[in-house]
Amino acid sequence: MNADTLFATILQTANEILTSATVIIAVSLLLYNLTRNLRNRVARSSGLVLAFVTFPYVCDSFLSLQPSPDVYAAALRLQWIGIAYVPAALFHLSDALLATTGLPSRGRRRRVVRLLYLISSVFLAAAAGTNLVIDPVRLGDRYSSRSGEFFWLYILYFLIISAAVFINLQRARRRCLTRSTARRMAYLQLAILTPSLGVFPFSALLNPGAEFSIPALLLVNIANIIIIVMLIFLSYPLSFFGSSTPDRVVKINLLRFLLRGPGTGLLALATIILTQDATRILGLLGQDFMPFAVVTMVLLWQWTIALVMPWLEKVLVYGRETEEEITRLQALTERIQTQTDLEQHLEGTLSACCDLLRTEVAYVLAMREDGLEITQTVGEPRLTLNMLLSRRAEFEAFLAPVLPRAERPTYIWEGAPVFPLFNRRTGNESKAIGLLVIETTPNHLRLEKEEREMLQQYLLRIEQTLDDLTLYTEILAALEGLLPQISKSTRDGDVYRPGTERKLPLHLPDKEELYEQVHAALKDYWGGPGMAKSRLMDLQIVQGAMQVTDNPINALRSVLQQAVESLRPLSERAMSSPEWTQYNIVQLRYLEGRTVRDVALRMNISEADLYRKQKRAIETIRDTLLRMESSLQQHRTL
Repeated sequence: MNADTLFATILQTANEILTSATVIIAVSLLLYNLTRNLRNRVARSSGLVLAFVTFPYVCDSFLSLQPSPDVYAAALRLQWIGIAYVPAALFHLSDALLATTGLPSRGRRRRVVRLLYLISSVFLAAAAGTNLVIDPVRLGDRYSSRSGEFFWLYILYFLIISAAVFINLQRARRRCLTRSTARRMAYLQLAILTPSLGVFPFSALLNPGAEFSIPALLLVNIANIIIIVMLIFLSYPLSFFGSSTPDRVVKINLLRFLLRGPGTGLLALATIILTQDATRILGLLGQDFMPFAVVTMVLLWQWTIALVMPWLEKVLVYGRETEEEITRLQALTERIQTQTDLEQHLEGTLSACCDLLRTEVAYVLAMREDGLEITQTVGEPRLTLNMLLSRRAEFEAFLAPVLPRAERPTYIWEGAPVFPLFNRRTGNESKAIGLLVIETTPNHLRLEKEEREMLQQYLLRIEQTLDDLTLYTEILAALEGLLPQISKSTRDGDVYRPGTERKLPLHLPDKEELYEQVHAALKDYWGGPGMAKSRLMDLQIVQGAMQVTDNPINALRSVLQQAVESLRPLSERAMSSPEWTQYNIVQLRYLEGRTVRDVALRMNISEADLYRKQKRAIETIRDTLLRMESSLQQHRTL
């Protein structure tokens, strides 16, 4: 094999890799678009562009497999599904971008978009069924494209639409009022024509077979690299359209997606192509070595991403202050534990105590304002809760003179050792927060020094877990209703929104947003920002209630009361009845204003279970409001 042939083979292999890479990136970005807000016009039109860009490159990848000549010629014509429609899709995208700056189409640009799709359909039909646009020429076992007699019409169409797209983006950029939006629009203006240039059939302008020459392959490879880079570059500003999350989250999501999605696919593809033709690698056939090579490269790539991702996020996304804030939030997320986690931790510590003291039963009593409460149990206690409650005064008398020290006093009650547990979180270590009861004999407490030290460690761990359980309840109480009060600017959509001629069609609010608003309103049912500043005031059912009362808060309160009453079963009220659970929770928690612990005790359920059922109750009220709003809207449209 001479140098020219070797170089041509290398270029051809590189072309196959880059063509497949373009397919992977375009398809990945298309799938990424599908996971975002498709109700946004920019997201939909950019998805069309990516779909039409993908098709010609998929056909190119198929042609690299060297199909039969007839199939080869059919694939050349099939490419025009993308080639013909990309200009129209790009104009569609530019129109959507222009509308985001407050210049929506009054009908004229919309009609132009439809006309362009119709013209593209004509070009597709001509390319697929005739030789007027392209004329496939057979060269041995493959075909080459030659321009037809009306190919110049497509060139003219391509140039006019490209110019119109660029002008639309220029108009949009000039209309941007903020520096950030103008900068992103400039990025789009720079990269917007990349898809059309990438799919344009330049080979039809060359002599048949010239596209397989070394200079042509070299230019094609350079062009493919530019197209890949520009597609990624194009995806960055487009990611902000239709997004309801902060810019920081958009950047991080896109960065992680590109590295873990297209990045992994490209690496696996390159490994497959580079090894499939190898004759010997480490004494193995290329086909035999390929699975090992692909798995190794993918694992190494994922490991590399895990190492460099924090650095990339720091350089590309976070500023100094933002990074410190996010670090603190991440540390909070990693350290905080759920109630189930803490209960499991407490159970494990109790089990260790039982193993140490050679017994099967141990339990922790937490001291609450309203009495003792068994927090966690290992084994089957012979002492019932009523028995323990009857001796509360005795326990308190025992704990009153006690101060925490290395050697804790042990109280023997009914033959069971009782250890005091003290507050460790607030620094007030003289305050008893509970008791550890171990149903064993006092003889089992005759421990060696190391065993006594281990028991003290277990007691300290139980104290810390009790403190954490108290802290967890306080955090939930602080967070309850807090999230709905956070500014909802990001949920209302991004800044790319038409500024004029905003229509107000009849529509129902977003379910997640409505849930938060209902939660906030119930939390402040008798007064507070959750009611006074609630967006539930915009509901037509509330507006209708205002005709009865001049006070909007009372109108909202009456609508909520109606929704709450819909939860009430027809049977006689009972605190432990499952059918009354949702009504009891809402009535006690919000309308009567009782605490979580009080409601949980009255309903004989755990606090964690109460939070879960409370969430379902609020969801039911939300769905009831949605049905009421939908029914009223339908009635008014009749």
